[in-house]
Amino acid sequence: MQVNQDFNTGAYTVRSYGTGHVVVIVPADKRGPATTPDEAPPMTQTFQRSIIITPSRLIDAWPPQTPDELRGEHFDDFAALQPALVLIGTGAKLIFPNPAYTAPLLRRGIGVEVMNTAAACRTYNFLVSDGRDVAVALMMI
Repeated sequence: MQVNQDFNTGAYTVRSYGTGHVVVIVPADKRGPATTPDEAPPMTQTFQRSIIITPSRLIDAWPPQTPDELRGEHFDDFAALQPALVLIGTGAKLIFPNPAYTAPLLRRGIGVEVMNTAAACRTYNFLVSDGRDVAVALMMI
């Protein structure tokens, strides 16, 4: 599905998503140099594995590929990023992680919302366009 809205061109945002993939818009300051004046670097990247996105960072190798693979240490990545809110997209279905995994984030004052990946993409883009400090983890199943 195509996500249509005003994008913050200085932030990583989700361009589109579908079964098994997400297309992310790369901010201008994160693009590689053009090899010729007429050749612009890629503006998007397609991912078919789990990723974490914040407005300023993209972690393209988040280990858990399914909600069943989630472990407490996977949430340590969010504690290091220190967002105000973490969104977890669990694929096509909403599957809640073990509450013990998210409890350390909640104790630090970091909010956690779990939803399917499509909803997580839309919510992330909306929050980024509103200038919010958010991180989203997206599973592609």
